Amino acid sequence: MNKRKLHLFQRVAIPLGFLCLFFLAARFTGCDLAAFWKRRSHLTDLVADMIPPDFSYIRKILLPLFYTIQMSVTGTVLGAFFAIAAAPFAAANLKFPAAPRRVLRILIQVLRSFPALILALTATFLFGLGTFAGTFAITLYTFAIMTKLTYEDISAADPKPYLALCSMGVSRFQAYVHAVIPDIAPGFLTNALYLLEANVRHSSILGYVGAGGIGLLLNEKISWLEFDKVGMILLMLFLTVCAIEYFSRYLASLVRGERRIKKEHARLLVLFLAAVFVICTVTLSPPDFSRTSPQTLRNMLDGFLHPDWSFFFSTGKDGLFYLLLETVCIAFIGTVIGAVLSIPLAFLNTRRFVPAPVCFLFNLLIMGIRSVPFLVYGLIFIRVSGPGAFTGVLTLAVCSIGLLTKRFTESLDALDMRPYHALLAMGVRPLPAICHSVLPQLKPVFTSIVLYRFDVNIREASVLGLVGAGGIGAPLIFSMNQYAWSKAGAILLGLILLVWLIDLLSSKIGEQN
Repeated sequence: MNKRKLHLFQRVAIPLGFLCLFFLAARFTGCDLAAFWKRRSHLTDLVADMIPPDFSYIRKILLPLFYTIQMSVTGTVLGAFFAIAAAPFAAANLKFPAAPRRVLRILIQVLRSFPALILALTATFLFGLGTFAGTFAITLYTFAIMTKLTYEDISAADPKPYLALCSMGVSRFQAYVHAVIPDIAPGFLTNALYLLEANVRHSSILGYVGAGGIGLLLNEKISWLEFDKVGMILLMLFLTVCAIEYFSRYLASLVRGERRIKKEHARLLVLFLAAVFVICTVTLSPPDFSRTSPQTLRNMLDGFLHPDWSFFFSTGKDGLFYLLLETVCIAFIGTVIGAVLSIPLAFLNTRRFVPAPVCFLFNLLIMGIRSVPFLVYGLIFIRVSGPGAFTGVLTLAVCSIGLLTKRFTESLDALDMRPYHALLAMGVRPLPAICHSVLPQLKPVFTSIVLYRFDVNIREASVLGLVGAGGIGAPLIFSMNQYAWSKAGAILLGLILLVWLIDLLSSKIGEQN
């Protein structure tokens, strides 16, 4: 009886507690949908100014767009390669030495705490302006995420074949190559392809900090209110994301064995992919060390090692605690709104529940949402809701819709549909059938995807302040640009601790589901 009461209490208390947190965070971030609705004409007018786009501007877009793709391809491939080489040293079940495992996990946790834009800004101090700094940042960003995902996949895999090879005298790394990599390869390649698409969006904003790509051009045209040219840039980004999306789906189907091609075609495909990587890599701008000051690097390291503790422990509105709390609230509200809107969109985005024409239209819509970089959404929404945390909430909500709908759709496509069809055959209407047969199967998967998006939104919210959308981003970037390394060190330490706490919380929630 006590257990039943406890279970009933948890079923009621947890949703109520969640709603209380949601409304408190919404109030803290100044969410005002009524004011946004009153000013909605600013958004519609801005979108109307982008249509039709200035097609004559396409010639000036192509080279910066190539730089964006170049950084994405090279950074993703190099980051994924280093990740699969480093991941076994971080996986406990492969019996590698414990000390390197702890050091590597700490390094990955630190790197995961920083968004690509902050890594790129740091890289410009080391390697100068240009695509080399941007590629270095994307490589580090990809390495951190892919290493974590890969050693988690290794930890969940069956270690018996690996241990059998080790017992036969094969070295640990050789056993890893022959027994573990083939097992995790489909998931690894799927994650890498997903990150490639995400890195195109990350690379498209690195120009904001001088790291190359189309971001500087995009920021310039938005600042000059040349929205027909902005429309053309976004259209080219959309076409790029579409091409990568469909090519990724094709490669993923080959990896999973759902599609087969002839050996000669497979060789040509491998040669093509290798040629793309080589061209992107050898045409990178070389690093420029002429403006790299050893004294600046020493000051940077000293500031990171000796953070500004007065700022770190300050509880005022300009202190670290308040800014991090605002960042968390922005990410939390944006993730929740995006998740709620993504669930119906995911059902409209798969042929399992709607006709093919409807699915195609929503597929284009979701790809269109995903193709716009999050800072661009921030620059757009700030013209409607003004500067502040509410703009950050709107930005991350829309960005979350793009990613979550894609991941939810993939989960629906892999679903066992027999319970759903059985309920339909019994005369149950589609909506109740979905609630009773589909959603219970997907609850653990959906929870995992939403927690991952929340983790991503924490990092993205940490740079939204660059466009006046609240959070810790503006103080961090201003501190780095003004060489206030002690304050920057305090902010970075706060971000590391915040992401670590979020990671622990996500793990606890994931274990309960």
